[in-house]
Amino acid sequence: MIHLGIDLGGTKTELIALDEVGRERLRRRVATPGGDYSATLDAVAALVAEAEAELGAADSVGIGTPGALSRVTGRLKNSNSVCLNGQPLLEDLQGRLGRPLRMANDANCFALSEATDGAAAGQAVVFGVILGTGTGGGIVVDGRVLLGANAIAGEWGHNPLPWPADSERPGPACYCGRSGCIETFLSGPGMARDHQRTAGAALAPDVIVRRAAAGDQECEATLRRYEDRLARALAHVINILDPDAIVLGGGMSNIARLYDNVRALWSRYVFSDRVDTPLLAPRYGDSSGVRGAAWLWTGETRTSP
Repeated sequence: MIHLGIDLGGTKTELIALDEVGRERLRRRVATPGGDYSATLDAVAALVAEAEAELGAADSVGIGTPGALSRVTGRLKNSNSVCLNGQPLLEDLQGRLGRPLRMANDANCFALSEATDGAAAGQAVVFGVILGTGTGGGIVVDGRVLLGANAIAGEWGHNPLPWPADSERPGPACYCGRSGCIETFLSGPGMARDHQRTAGAALAPDVIVRRAAAGDQECEATLRRYEDRLARALAHVINILDPDAIVLGGGMSNIARLYDNVRALWSRYVFSDRVDTPLLAPRYGDSSGVRGAAWLWTGETRTSP
């Protein structure tokens, strides 16, 4: 059996072909046509046609997207690739490919990948976190994506930062129209803005990490603020969901010190006498999203636990 997964990103569209035990059989990547909805549909259809010409007909196709399908209209919403918003993406792609598809938010695909055969394989409830250009999350319960009544389960990035200090209020403006969202603090651009605001230097997150390791005290202070904010934000998730595992993804998940430091901090915020939740690095890194899209047919997406 061949399962095709497609990760429809803002700058790149990637396809992977997995066999029934998760072995990679093929991978392709093309640039996403910027701002052109019809050309995006063409690009996805071409990737599938090329893969099937090489491997034979696929048994299933799953697609991970920015944003989510509205349960009311069936059209995409909340996508940072704005040309997709308001479009019947699933319906149009099914028409182009001539078959039923499964589609899920890219953070849900990440969580599904790591819960299926990744770092959290075998865990009943998994919270997958994306810490990158934005901040998102997905929930997998017993191997199935939790969608929610509004198709926003796991979207922790647009909740306010918990237990804010006075200096963190009202917080940076967010593109969603509010201020102080978790995303404005914990995304890569959020860390860079925080460092520039406090230290006066415009540095990328990877530079901040390297300089902190070399003894730069201002960069070290930025990382410590980031770690405490991440601990607070994840403690909020643990208090509500109490997952069996949390897996970090996105570019910020490559900061190795987070895994020990955040776990050392979050116990002061979790409503429990001890915290046994593992905080895990992703097994598949940047490939998790596209692998999760390929696994979308392995279980039914559920609207409630």
